[in-house]
Amino acid sequence: MADPSTAPPTDLLALRHQIDVLDRELLTLLNRRAAIASHVGELKKKEGSVVFRPEREAQVIDGLKAANPGPLRAESVAPIWREIMSACRALETPTRVAYLGPAGTFSEEAALGFFGSSIVKVPCANFDEVLHNTVAGSADFGVVPVENSTEGVVTRSLDLFLTSPLFIIGETSLLVRHNLLRRDNALDGIDAVCAHPQALAQCHGWLSLHLPQAERRPVASNAEGARLAGADASLAAIASVRAGAEFGLHVVAPAIQDEAHNRTRFAILAHPDRHPRPAASGHDCTSVVVSVENRPGAMHDMLTPLKKHGVSMTRIESRPARSGQWEYYFYIDLQGHPDQPQVAAALQELRAVCAFFKVLGTYPIDVH
Repeated sequence: MADPSTAPPTDLLALRHQIDVLDRELLTLLNRRAAIASHVGELKKKEGSVVFRPEREAQVIDGLKAANPGPLRAESVAPIWREIMSACRALETPTRVAYLGPAGTFSEEAALGFFGSSIVKVPCANFDEVLHNTVAGSADFGVVPVENSTEGVVTRSLDLFLTSPLFIIGETSLLVRHNLLRRDNALDGIDAVCAHPQALAQCHGWLSLHLPQAERRPVASNAEGARLAGADASLAAIASVRAGAEFGLHVVAPAIQDEAHNRTRFAILAHPDRHPRPAASGHDCTSVVVSVENRPGAMHDMLTPLKKHGVSMTRIESRPARSGQWEYYFYIDLQGHPDQPQVAAALQELRAVCAFFKVLGTYPIDVH
């Protein structure tokens, strides 16, 4: 018989009962929502329209955050409703998402954070394969990193965007915490640290201080490094806690990234033949890649249309054109949507002064 002295107090039991009642009410409401979402899905199939609309989901979450009276924190609203919408979408049709695998990568975490957990995962060996699967239709969407707050742009992703028919329909950013993982819970005897080159660079200071003699071994992904470390006690990996749990590794040292607020931005890609360009959500970004002739004043001419029409440029990066002529492609993020007259006018004039011009995508700005 249980000791009466260890039983919860009456007021705690009453509060737990209230929570149980509310949970069942929530479940009833969620099922009602799912039934309506299923009906919406049937109508979409008849119309031939797509199930996933990133601008619609962004507007829903923005509206809920604005209406939230608390005490639930505003930043908690987005992940909760993304999971609800993900579960409802799954009733209509499975969403297949390609990303850099294997299990436990930050790309997988970004995919789950953007689409919710009710997706069909398509892990890939590299970024090229992510885009190939999305172009071929093996995946509905692809997720690739494009920028890190410490190390800058992910060059392979930008280079692939140049020739790919895919376009960006969304973005998400992830707070990246790198952990040193190993089979043995000790720093002694580590011959090599395996991780993606970006992760090795982001942890350069810590590795130089604590493991100066260890080889830094680049691999295709952090999760692949964790897999290798799980098979060899002389190896350590830099990866997420999820990857460590996947391969049975200890967290020897947590949060070893050199910058505490280390974030990575990911692009969500789709094929234009299978997914329409997102409509304006009110908080949008338009990404373009351009090149200009190598002549005096070319950069000034490129930026003039933006100033003239009051369009803010939030990011610009350059990549070599590999022509041997010291020519460059410029990747530019603009604030706004082409449906806005000032953005449309700026893009039209920008196109006229560029030797190469391509819209990479227009999409809602990341909703936290």
